[in-house]
Amino acid sequence: MSDAMLHAVGQDPDDFAVQIADSIESFIVATTEVAKGDEPDSAVPFLLLEVSQLLLTGGRLGAHEDIVPDERYEPDTGPDVDVDDLRERFAVLLDPIDVFSEVFDPYEPRKAPVPSRISDSLADIVTDLRHGLAHYRAGRTTEALWWWQFSYFSNWGPTASATLRALQSLVAHVRLDQPLAELDGLDTDEDLADDVLAEEAGKVMVEEIAGPLGLRRAR
Repeated sequence: MSDAMLHAVGQDPDDFAVQIADSIESFIVATTEVAKGDEPDSAVPFLLLEVSQLLLTGGRLGAHEDIVPDERYEPDTGPDVDVDDLRERFAVLLDPIDVFSEVFDPYEPRKAPVPSRISDSLADIVTDLRHGLAHYRAGRTTEALWWWQFSYFSNWGPTASATLRALQSLVAHVRLDQPLAELDGLDTDEDLADDVLAEEAGKVMVEEIAGPLGLRRAR
């Protein structure tokens, strides 16, 4: 989407809000394109890049002083856009490496990892970002920044961080020519500890996923 469509004419492109909105809009557009599955060979590397760039934007929001909204109560943005189609497309595109294990809070002692899905995570991130974008497009810039900052700390930031770790790990397994274990039968409804997760390892090897996902092994 062009700046003329996203921003009011005459806004300073160096303005903090404009840069944040541009980055968020870029992520939404890019991930939506990836989900179409037109270029499956480059899906994982491209998502690694996009999520990395989004987390830079999140870092800028996190490092910024607390943003206080103009109004006491959040204005209604209408119903959130349905992301089920996006979620389902990613689930198909990323099979069989959609499920990964995640620790929600690394500072909480003895917290067992839980299974998550990259497809669910990407859809949830897009939902949060679109909600703030609705405020931004309606001219409520401070409200948008407040929402993006708040949800960065409370939801999409941790979700994006976990997703990035999964994508980076996947690329590393392939590039370093290391077998990639499959969580065979593991579902996100289960709550499994470390030893159970290890027992669920299957026989999916790097060679089976490197080609379809556009990754190259180390020489």
